[in-house]
Amino acid sequence: MAARLKRIYLGFTLGFVLFLLGLALLEQLGLSKNAIGISFLAATVGVYACIGLFSRTTDADEYYVAGRRVPAIFNGMAAGADWMSAASFIGLAGTLYLSGYGGLAYVLGWTGGFCLVALCLAPYLRQFGQYTIPDFLGARYGGMAPRLLGALAATLVSFIYVVAQIYGVGLITARLTGFSFEIGVFLGLGGVLLCSFLGGMRAVTWTQVAQYIVLLIAYLVPVIWMCLKQTGVPWPQWVYGHQLQQITATEQRLNQDPAELQVRAVFIERAASFERKLSDVPQALAADRAEAARQVALLKAQDASLAAIQAAEKSQAALPRTPTEASEQWQRGRASNTALAQPLAGMPPHALAFAGDPEGDAADRLKFDESRRNFLALVFCLMVGTAGLPHLLTRYYTTPTVGEARQSVAWSLFFISLLYFTAPALAVMVKYEIFTQLVGTAFDQLPTWIMQWTRLDPGLLSVSDVNGDGLLQLGELRLSGDIVLLVAPELAGLPFVISALVAAGGLAAALSTADGLLLTISAALSNDVYFRLFNPNASMTRRVTLSKALLLATALAAAAVAAQRPADILLLVTSAFSIAGATFFPALVLGIFWRRANGWGAVAGMLTGLAVTLYYMVVASPSLRLALGVPGPAELLWGIAPVSAGVFGVPAGFLAIALVSCFTPRPAAEQAQLVDRLRSPPQRSPAPGGVGVP
Repeated sequence: MAARLKRIYLGFTLGFVLFLLGLALLEQLGLSKNAIGISFLAATVGVYACIGLFSRTTDADEYYVAGRRVPAIFNGMAAGADWMSAASFIGLAGTLYLSGYGGLAYVLGWTGGFCLVALCLAPYLRQFGQYTIPDFLGARYGGMAPRLLGALAATLVSFIYVVAQIYGVGLITARLTGFSFEIGVFLGLGGVLLCSFLGGMRAVTWTQVAQYIVLLIAYLVPVIWMCLKQTGVPWPQWVYGHQLQQITATEQRLNQDPAELQVRAVFIERAASFERKLSDVPQALAADRAEAARQVALLKAQDASLAAIQAAEKSQAALPRTPTEASEQWQRGRASNTALAQPLAGMPPHALAFAGDPEGDAADRLKFDESRRNFLALVFCLMVGTAGLPHLLTRYYTTPTVGEARQSVAWSLFFISLLYFTAPALAVMVKYEIFTQLVGTAFDQLPTWIMQWTRLDPGLLSVSDVNGDGLLQLGELRLSGDIVLLVAPELAGLPFVISALVAAGGLAAALSTADGLLLTISAALSNDVYFRLFNPNASMTRRVTLSKALLLATALAAAAVAAQRPADILLLVTSAFSIAGATFFPALVLGIFWRRANGWGAVAGMLTGLAVTLYYMVVASPSLRLALGVPGPAELLWGIAPVSAGVFGVPAGFLAIALVSCFTPRPAAEQAQLVDRLRSPPQRSPAPGGVGVP
């Protein structure tokens, strides 16, 4: 089987490369950008849909775990695609661009998480041999409470994660086709459903292998091309240090540039203006309303153009309606302008490890300690979150043996490292292009792609001549981390076919992860809630049919939420990691390695970890406090950012399981024996219905 699969995917790779070269030739002959984008979208999604169609099934083993016959290397590729979500593919390079050294926390945390999976979870879960993570919790701890709580938590984590993926799908599809973001969301949703609806895990697995090939080519081609263009060397990792030195020297020059200082002075004055308004909000709001009304009346009296009058009336209508709304809006304006007034448009120096100075005054030492603490907390949350993600752990149910489950984790690390070792170099090269090629360009000579992204969403990219000198300064450029990778080819002057290739790779990453997440949600609700709780006599065909219906409903709900643009991709995903780590990691690890852990403890630990994490996210996040109507300012504990709330939730979960298990009756004999069987060497492949039988 493995040899046949290798021939199939080798043929797919060659076909994709020929398709790419053909479109490159057609671009040189005059094929439009829109046609190239639509061709990439139609060809790649069409292939994924065909794989999904040919892999359709109603068999429960095939639908939930791909028949447990996926070879290790292909399972590793599928896990790599499942893992390389929109956050990793699109957001990681952007975070490294905006945060510099601080962004390496994602590389360290996500990579380290796979070590936890390999050592602590994957082989034991494969030895167990059921369908879902709630299946394991139900069998290990007994009763419906751990299973039901696990199913609900898996649904929550996966839904947050899938919203981020569909948001990325909409962003990429809109860029490829020229349609609006909302239409792009639902076009991409069709691709998600075509891949996963008919064939479940079997279709998702073979689709994800193809998607990994696409996203690998899409990631490596532009960065190698940019590396050749900038240094003459086709090995980005090799020249990363040299380019970082160039960036550091340019940062020092920009910090002293007179035009950049002018831009910063404008932002400082704007922040001071908001500060003055906040000193007496009702009076300032009344003054703004009076001035807006005076401007409208003046324009009408001067018989100004209709466009000018309408613009003035629009500005008048946009004024805050109440003092409370004005206060919130002006506080955001003050914070935004204060950040923009910082050197390098608020970005830290790329090579600076942590903010502040450990040898400086008290404020600098505090800033240094908080920065380092947040870095380590984020690494921790990403590690345990990786080891607690239900859709990722389920992937290791699909291998034929426990040994191949271990091997597939190693292959997963290899395939992911090909991209993760490249992301820091890509971020540095994009920053080099912006600092040396884009900054200083006259506004009337800016490339057309800037205006195209601005029209799509000014929140993603915008430029404004703040100091009025007609030249673009770094402080006048607003670039979201979500599109740094997508704009990289056009920024470097590469052919548009490479931009379309990158977008197709991002689409493959988002689709592959969305497929796995939707399948996890539908399997948890159909197998662990409906079948185990409400209808234990349901046939396999009925369970699979219900799972497909739930998958469709979940996909539509996630698309509706994603269309509202809830937050940036990486923020959503990082929050899901904290929740997953705090809810699942303690219960899974202690369930495998501690015979005394019981059902009462597992329920207490999962609820405690989840509650502590969600509570800290709410109290520490200004946006969540505002959305939920919680009064007062955000409150940080030890300066820890809300996305790292799992650093409190995970220890709380472990402690709750240990204490409650010690003060309640021991687990039943069969549950304790399950621990021994999970940790004993398997004599043969586990039976389809449960733990392996010697």
